[in-house]
Amino acid sequence: MLRYLFGMMALAGALLHAAPVIAPTQSIHIDGNSKDMVVRGENIYVGTTHGKLQVYNYKTGQFTKEISLPKIKDFMGDPIDAAAASVDYFDGRYLLLSDSGEKGYSDLWLHENNVTKRILSPKDKKTLVKARFVDRDHVLLGTLGNEAVLMDLKSRKELYREQLSESKFSDFALNEDRTQAAYGCESGEITIIDVRSGKILKRLNTINKDNVYKVDFKHGIVAAAGQDRRAAWYDVRTGKGDFFQAHFLIYATGLSPSAHYVAFAMDEDNSISVYDLHTRSKIALLKGQKSTLNTIVFVDEKTLFSGSDDDTVMMWKLP
Repeated sequence: MLRYLFGMMALAGALLHAAPVIAPTQSIHIDGNSKDMVVRGENIYVGTTHGKLQVYNYKTGQFTKEISLPKIKDFMGDPIDAAAASVDYFDGRYLLLSDSGEKGYSDLWLHENNVTKRILSPKDKKTLVKARFVDRDHVLLGTLGNEAVLMDLKSRKELYREQLSESKFSDFALNEDRTQAAYGCESGEITIIDVRSGKILKRLNTINKDNVYKVDFKHGIVAAAGQDRRAAWYDVRTGKGDFFQAHFLIYATGLSPSAHYVAFAMDEDNSISVYDLHTRSKIALLKGQKSTLNTIVFVDEKTLFSGSDDDTVMMWKLP
């Protein structure tokens, strides 16, 4: 009888301290499946498989702008949408990266004052995966071959091209002031670089031993979503880190602005687990996303958005 009583008390204690399950506060329907997403102020900028960059103001609940890319041709010569695989916004300028449809090369587009210009085309022979503004006139690029490239938009010239490793590139993230970037790759290693010079500052390789699908970088902390089912984070200053063990491949991660909280897509139900990195405890389980997650971005310490392989972006509020 006593054993039963103690067992029930333990179960009650576990339930009392279980992370709350949270439903989305908004479901935003976009044109195509989500490929990439950033948040700037009150707006989210979403790149879609239908060749669109859509701007949505989450305070008013309205789409405020849409940019459409020209169609490309498939291997049969038929017109298809050029998926906006990477998007960004800075000081009135919009950045879009897409497949050109020619030999795996990329198109890089700059949109400003309602005019879209192609900065890179197949003749430049670039195999790019991700692009982000460093400032108004410079963009940081990640190539398929795991090279970090800083490009001047005015001259359209590369200021440097740094080969980070022989492994295939996965993702990169800039820190808050865009002075450093964390590059993840197929080997699990994360490389920290100085953005202005391309100099390698540190290699983080003690936790993830397989492909790192996504990274985030805030307040000296790097979060890494691993194929090895390790939801990892590193302190860049010390090079030390730790991880939460998942039971499924981890496709997405995001840090809150202070790096107090970290979110990981950790299960086959497409739920998002949110942890307090100070206490190493799970504080929330976000349920409602219906497809494989690919992007998690925090707006503030309590608000985040997630995108997945479908036409719905979710907004969440933490307790």
